[in-house]
Amino acid sequence: MNDKEYNPPKIWKWDSENGGKFANINRPTAGKRFESILPIGKHPIQLYSMGTPNGAKVTILLEELLEIGIKEAEYDAYLIDIFKGEQFGSGFVDINPNSKIPALVDNSGEVPIKIFESGAILLYLAQKFGKFFPQDKVSQAECTSWLFWQMGSTPYLGGGFGHFYAYAPYKQEYPINRFAMETKRQLDVLDKRLEKTEFISGSEYSIADIAIFPWYGGLAFHGLYNAKEFLDLESYENVIRWGEIINTRPAVIRGKRVNKTWGPETEQLKERHSGADFEQS
Repeated sequence: MNDKEYNPPKIWKWDSENGGKFANINRPTAGKRFESILPIGKHPIQLYSMGTPNGAKVTILLEELLEIGIKEAEYDAYLIDIFKGEQFGSGFVDINPNSKIPALVDNSGEVPIKIFESGAILLYLAQKFGKFFPQDKVSQAECTSWLFWQMGSTPYLGGGFGHFYAYAPYKQEYPINRFAMETKRQLDVLDKRLEKTEFISGSEYSIADIAIFPWYGGLAFHGLYNAKEFLDLESYENVIRWGEIINTRPAVIRGKRVNKTWGPETEQLKERHSGADFEQS
């Protein structure tokens, strides 16, 4: 058994054997590990990502922008396979020194604009194109608050609950219970909010919904961590109602496929360079 009490040393030292599923790439250091040159496609917007919940946020927004006819939102999406450690290549680190997907470069101006952190990318694109972000100050504050709620809350869902429930070398009662409790508290926050409003920040669909859905909708509709029954997602009726609306949006269906390399082939699209790619795969 591995349940014996852990007595921390005076100074922590890295043990590459104790990291679970990602032990082969996790290290306590930052920066490039190898030289790499990122590909550059024909569109001004270049996305380097993977179809995880954080990656899906950005591709969903880009597809939503294209859905309403904003041609300037056309983009090239290149796969960064985080399971192979491609996020530590020098080209990617040059965009995001934190080595986390997604990362985006906007080449539409005189000087390339580099953006990392999925929430920052959503806010940048929404403000750039003036869509999926409210125009009045009161609603902007509401939307931004919920966007940052997701950014601050989800590490407890992913790095906390998801890690110990699905990825850790073995299951432990204390961390699973601790982070399951917090995840369910977050679901209750959303459920109570959605009891009052159609969408997260009010009556209109926004980047707040786009940020939150891949994670919490992922639990309910897409088998994230295979924890739907364990967390009793069906009991959060307002979250389910909201998720069902978003899950059927054409742009969401397309966005979830981009840079995804697992699951049924009909749900995968390794790279995306035009709308025709969805029809050909």
